[in-house]
Formats: sequence, structure tokens, C-alpha cells
Amino acid sequence: MNTWQIYSAISSVLLLLLLGLYVTERRRHLGFSAELEGELKQVSSRLDHDELTGLLAPGAFDTLLDQAVQQANHSGGSICVLCIALDNFGLISDGFGRAISDRILREVAGRLNACAGAQSPVCRVAGTEFAFIVNGGLAIGRLASERVKVEMIKPFEWLMTSTGLTCSIGLAIYPENGRRERLLDNAAMAMRNVKLNGGDAFCQFDAKMGVELRQQAALVNDLRSALEKGQFELFFQPKIDALSLQVTAAEALLRWHHPERGLVSPVIFIPLAEKYGLMGSIGNWVIDEACRTAAHWKESGLRMRVAVNISGYQMREDDLVERIEAALRRYELRPERFTCEITESVAMENTTVTRLTFDKMRKAGFHVSIDDFGTGYSSLAALRRLPAAELKIDRAFVVDLLESKDARLIASSIINMAKALNLRVVAEGVETTGQRDLLVKMGCDELQGFLFSLPVTAQ
Repeated sequence: MNTWQIYSAISSVLLLLLLGLYVTERRRHLGFSAELEGELKQVSSRLDHDELTGLLAPGAFDTLLDQAVQQANHSGGSICVLCIALDNFGLISDGFGRAISDRILREVAGRLNACAGAQSPVCRVAGTEFAFIVNGGLAIGRLASERVKVEMIKPFEWLMTSTGLTCSIGLAIYPENGRRERLLDNAAMAMRNVKLNGGDAFCQFDAKMGVELRQQAALVNDLRSALEKGQFELFFQPKIDALSLQVTAAEALLRWHHPERGLVSPVIFIPLAEKYGLMGSIGNWVIDEACRTAAHWKESGLRMRVAVNISGYQMREDDLVERIEAALRRYELRPERFTCEITESVAMENTTVTRLTFDKMRKAGFHVSIDDFGTGYSSLAALRRLPAAELKIDRAFVVDLLESKDARLIASSIINMAKALNLRVVAEGVETTGQRDLLVKMGCDELQGFLFSLPVTAQ
């Protein structure tokens, strides 16, 4: 073999080696690219979907909303955005923990997907707020809202417990309720309006809602400084012994003297105080002021209980009972002279925190009253477990007592049940002598209402 042939053979071998190296590198590069593309798709999918529920993330929902608006513009039709918020879901989180609340949120997501249908992916906007789009106007939106309410009220089951959920739903119609940029915000504003009015309903966006929310924001801002400015005052409404007509107790009722709005009803500002974290300091003031007033009455020779309404927010505070005990010691009052009035709905929450608070109240010796009784879903077994000394018949049954057979049956049943459990019965909202006489005949122990006195100042 001559020199040229040797060089030619070596060149061929080198060429084959280089070609092999190129093919290997090319395959490795293509594999890396495919792997990178797969990773990017997974990352994109994670960014487009909520990690907990698998629902659309807000960014992906914005893209979907853009497409829906473009289609509506092209066809001349309408679309409806639903913004949904679960009512009082914090109670479940507080009472049962993160694992249970996450599990329920995943089930909520599944139910919402079923309501929206395959053509309308649901978005988890934030926390316990969701949204989805339906093609059509208000009538279609209402039907979708009804479906959501029906699905949410079906029982969720966990830890031997089951309960349905209520929700607040806001509707915004395009193009009727604003431009694309404001559509989800307007639906959310309508949802918040429903929440402020008690939840468990749906409503369409109205431009007036923005004004109302701005007014509410101003009210909350004023509420933050009302305590330090001394704008709160306690009024008291007496409870009267049904037979002797002597005053046995007085219920403390909070009033806010607003410098511009005048006397603001607690129905307006108490929910705001609870929502924006102001109830703790206001509640402390009410407890202290009620005890201070009761101590002054005691010095004047008046031996009667003072009753304070305890909110659901306060019942979930770890140190509520300790703070009440501190106030009682400060003013040298006996625990049985302090009545905690707790609404039936709060009393029946049966969460770990509220059960612990009730146990503390029992040990402290407070006088516990179940307020607004007859409007909730109490059971005899649940009532027996509570450290209650009395039930208050809700005013709704007292108002109709003379005209409604059903109201008389309910009032009579409550009184008989209370007697069987060795509980005293207070009827609130007594306004006529006819109502008084009938309640006395039924065996009611104490009466409260305008027939005897309006809420008045301590003096």
C-alpha cells in the first residue's frame, strides 16, 4: 500500500469518527431540546393552573376572558362572568386545620367545574374566591348561579362531620356592565356586596355599588379611630321578671356616635369591625365598660346581672374568658353576675376553639344565655352540652305571637324544652300587653322589649 492510499484510509477513518461524533452530539442535543421543551410545558402548565385545586390561574383566566370578549364582539352576543366566594370558610380552617380545608377546596373545585361545564374552565382567583364565564346574559348567569348554590349546599364530609357551604356570587355582563378591563373587578364588587348583606345569594353588578363601597371604606377608616376618640357608648335594655316585674338584668348594647353620621347602628358597624379585625379592641372596651357600669350599680344598691353580646369572632379568641375574668376582678364583680349572650348559630358552630371557650365559661361560672333561639338548628343533645343558663326566644316569634298559630307553637315548644333542661327563658321584642300576658301564661321567666323600656343610657 503506497503512501497516498495510507493517507486516504486514515482520512476516511477520521471522517467516519467525526461523523459519528456529530450524529451522537446531534442526538444528545435533540434529546436535551425535547427534554427542555417538556420541562417548559410543565412549568407553563403549573403557571397556568392553581397547584392545590388544578383550576386555572388568574393569568390564564385573563387570556380566556380576552378570547370570550372577542367572540362576543364578533357575534354581537353577551357573556357573563361569575365571581364566587365561599361564606365563612375561615371557620372550617380555624376549627379543623389546613389539611381538611385544602381537601374541601379541592372538592369545591370539582363541583364548580361540573357547574361550569367543559367549555368554561374555572379559575381560582385567590383563597376561597373563584370565577368562570358563561355565554349569554343575565338569565344564563342566574341559572349558573343557582346551580352553584345547589352544588355548594350539598354536604361535604370530613372527620365524622358533614355540612354544606353557602357562597356569595357576583355577576357582571359584557358589554352591559363595563369594558373588558373592569369585567372581573365588577363581578367581584357585586360578590362583595352580597357578602356585606349576609351572603348566600347572588346579584348583578350595579354602578352604585362602587359608591357604596367607597362610603364603606370611609366608614371603616372612621371606625378605626372611634375608640380612641371616645365615640362609643353603651346603652342598656332591662330584662324584667315575668311575675314580679322587677328588673333582673340589663343587656349592654353598643352605640357609635359618629361626628357626621350621628348614631350609627351596630347592625352596620359590627360586621365591618369583625371583617377588618377591629372587633378585638372594641369587644374589650365593651366588656370593661359593662363591668365598670355594673360595679357602679352595685355601689348604688342595684343587684342585677349585666349582659354582653359575645360575637363569633370573640368566641374564637383564645383568651376571651381570661379577659372577662380580669375585668370582673378589677371591678369586684361575681362571675354569675356577668351574662354572655351568644347567638344560637355561633353556639352551634361546634369547632375546637368554641368548644374550649364554652368549657372555660363553665369553669369560670359565667351566666350563659343562648340568644336568638329558634332561628338555627340546635339539637337537645347539643344544648345539654352547653353551659347555658337561659334561652332567649327570638323576637321574630314574639312579634307574631298573637296573630300566628305557628309562632305560638314555636314559643311554647321552646319554653317547654327549656324547662325540661332546667333553663330559664327570656322573650325579647315584647311590645304589647297581649304578648306579655300570653308569654307569662306559657311560663316565660323574663321579658325584654319596648313595652318596658327602650335601650337607655346607664344613667
